[in-house]
Parts: sequence; C-alpha cells; structure tokens
Amino acid sequence: MTEAVGARLGARYAVPSGWQVATLVERRAESPSAETLVLDVPGWPGHQAGQHLDLRLTAPDGYTAERSYSLASAPPRSDSTLSSTLLADSSLPASSLPGSALPNTALSSATPSGSGRVEVTVQRVRDGEVSPYLVDDFPPGSAIEVRGPIGGWFVWDPAIDAGTPVFLLAGGSGLVPVMSMARARREAGDRTPFRLIYSVRTPEDRLYTDELDALTARSDGFEARTIFTRAVSLTALRGPRRLTSSELASWGWPPELEPRVYVCGPTGFVEAVSRMLVAQGHDPARIRTERFGPASG
Repeated sequence: MTEAVGARLGARYAVPSGWQVATLVERRAESPSAETLVLDVPGWPGHQAGQHLDLRLTAPDGYTAERSYSLASAPPRSDSTLSSTLLADSSLPASSLPGSALPNTALSSATPSGSGRVEVTVQRVRDGEVSPYLVDDFPPGSAIEVRGPIGGWFVWDPAIDAGTPVFLLAGGSGLVPVMSMARARREAGDRTPFRLIYSVRTPEDRLYTDELDALTARSDGFEARTIFTRAVSLTALRGPRRLTSSELASWGWPPELEPRVYVCGPTGFVEAVSRMLVAQGHDPARIRTERFGPASG
C-alpha cells in the first residue's frame, strides 16, 4: 500500500449508527508479518470466545474499507452469564460444514478481562488493501470504527460448555479465535480437557509462542502441538508437511468421546481437516468451522 493510500484509509470520516470509535493505544510485533494492535473501545459490551467484530476505515472523501476480525481476548468474566443474549446473534451460519468466511486477522490476548480494550492481531496479506496499512503504518493514537461483537456459532463458553473435551485445529492466523477459547478457559479457572493442533508454515510465522508454552506448562488439561508445513528447525523431529489423518487421530480426541471440535484457517486447511474428522467418525454436527480466503486483506 502506498503512503497516499494509507493516509486516505487512515482518516476517519463519519460514525454511522451501530459503529463507535476505538483508539489504537499500543502495538507490538508478533512475527515478521503480524502485529498486535491494542484498541481502546469505550463501553465495550463484552463478548464470547470465538466471536468477531467489524473494523472500518473511512476516508475524508467517503471511501470506506471494512473487514471482520476474530476476537481473541478473553471475555470479561461476567460475560458467561450473558450467553443467551450473545448467542441470539445469528449472523454466522448455523452449519458445521463449510463454516463462514473471515480474513487473515484476529484478536489476541494480554488485555485484562473486564477492560474496554481488545487486541487485534493482523497478519499482512500480500496485495491486501487494509492489512498492510494496519501492520506497517497505523500509528498509536489513530481512530478506527468498531462494530460488534458479532456471531454466535463459532463460540465456546466455560459456563455452558465446561466438561466436554475440546479439540482445536488452527491453520496460520486461524489460531487467534481458538486462542480466545483457551484464554477464556484459563481466566475461568476451568479444567475442561483441551487439545490444540496448530499448523503454520515456518517457525518464524508462529503466533503467541510463549503463551502457548505457558498454557501447556500449567498441566491443567491443556495440550498443544505445533506442526510446520514449509520449513522446520534443524532439531525438529518432524519434517515439514501438512497434517496427516494418522496424526489427527493420534493427537486429537476419539469420536467416541464426542468432543466439541473447532477448526479455523485457510479454506483448504479447513476443508481437508473437516473431511478427515468426518472420515474418522466425528459427528459433523459437532464440528464448527471458520475459514478465510487468500483474497482477504
């Protein structure tokens, strides 16, 4: 994105009904191509783990660019009592396959529960219109329009879902919404068994590496495995390749346990994993998916 286009997108023009203005208060690098943006959202109503919001940049001439971003910050603890209200939002499709479309961005973690701040981890999309600007040029103090939270399909709530094993499968930046679920579990002091398989191209592309290690080290029922599809370190025990059906069966929960399954990532990843899960005997009605395509950005 050129500097001129970035300036045009970065200027706020108006705040129509249903939107409010958030302010970027902090940013930090997560990988060479991803940044976490900490947004202060006055009056944020709270959310459920796995929901998303809409962000909009509007230029002075009225040109707008709008994207949906998965929320990954842990919900305020009191939100678990509001589940029936939040689940009433049916803007996401109520079908497990194929799921709904979301771009290569999402929300991240360190914001305390109950605050009006949420974190968006933006993955730069090649030739994208919005993500290169947000990753490279969006400065602290800037305003952006926010609408949400949205969605009631791809969600996990410890007040409702605790006790049933959870199987999380994430490809690339699809990690972020399922990390919201892991954070919700941690904040609630919940010990529901969680297993995560995280597929990413290279070690340099990983998100939240330290946090995943810390969650696993708690020894409270959270397990995580990371696999690489393009390159690995010299000490890796597994070569670079896509997730196989045998690995899925070995590292996940058996269908007999009837786990809740959440799959998020690029369309190809979601479709391949969903097919393997169904072939292994998992009930399609218990598989919830979110996907994004290469054109997002």
